[in-house]
This record gives sequence, C-alpha cells and structure tokens, in this order.
Amino acid sequence: MKVIGIVGMPGSGKSEAADIARSLGIPTVLMGDVIRKAVADSGLQINPRTLRSMMIELRKKHGKGVVAERCLPLIRSRRSHGLVVVDGLRSLDEVEVFRREFPDFSIVAVHSSPKTRYKRLQERRRKDDPDSWGEFCKRDRLELRVGIGNVISLADVVISNEDTHSEFRENMKRIIAKGTTNDQSSN
Repeated sequence: MKVIGIVGMPGSGKSEAADIARSLGIPTVLMGDVIRKAVADSGLQINPRTLRSMMIELRKKHGKGVVAERCLPLIRSRRSHGLVVVDGLRSLDEVEVFRREFPDFSIVAVHSSPKTRYKRLQERRRKDDPDSWGEFCKRDRLELRVGIGNVISLADVVISNEDTHSEFRENMKRIIAKGTTNDQSSN
C-alpha cells in the first residue's frame, strides 16, 4: 500500500491537497482530527489555545509520534484502496512511524509565503485559525518547534502554492493521481 504524507505550514494548502485526493476517490486521513478529537473528548472548546495545548500535552505524555500512531488504524482500514493520503505531518517522529509501517511512504510539501498563508487563514475562519498576525506568528513558531521544518526539508516533492488556485489543483492532481512522489519534474 502506498501512503503519501502532506506537510506544510498552516494555510499553505494542505487541506486543499487532501480535498483534491478525495475528489480523485483517494481516501484521506487528517492528522489534525486526532488533536481535535482529543480536545473534544476532554470536554474543552476547540480554539487555537486548546488545540496548541493538546498537541503539546499528547506528545509529552505519549511520545512525539503519538498522532501518527493514532492515525495507523484509520490508514489500515483504507488499505483496500491501495493509496491513502495523510494530511498534516509535523515531525520526523511521525515520519518514522509511517515509514516503519509503510515502506513506500513519501512526502509532499506544500509551500506558501507567510503573507499568503495568513490571508487564507483569515478568509477560512476555522475555529482553530489565529485571530491576529501575532497569533499567526506564535502558531508558526510552535509548528517549527514541533519539527515541521525538518519534515518539509525531507520532502520528496515540494509544490508552491502561490499561483492561481487552478494551477495548484492541477499540479496536485498530477502528483496525487500518480500515487508516487518521486517525479522531480513536478517541482
């Protein structure tokens, strides 16, 4: 079974990449859902502060690969599809969990500038999106401390999401539809 992990800073276009996979009939697993579920199960309100705290708490209590470990049953349950896309890699520990379980695991990094990402998050207005530029920068620093930059640096393919929406969609469709990320011509 082939598993493709998607990584990118908040607002870069990871969710859009997952939506594209779903539109192609490819099952997706959202790593952020593990955190949102843990917050909800704790009876807390979903907001940037509680999500950030839960992400840190889970990793302290259960190890840095805990979110990936909790995604494994979801991925295995979709094994019959042959290809699964995992949205939201954040650390090398998570990459190690997936590579240990799925030897053909590969990484696609989605990159967008901070200004572009902030604008998108302001337009998206999900409960866990930052309310201010300061909160946005704080979230970026946390993501970098968790290790997202290391995962981005090890990506098999890096795709820019600064162009038009349709160009990004076409590039992602091509990458995901292939079921492989070793085609360096897609950069």
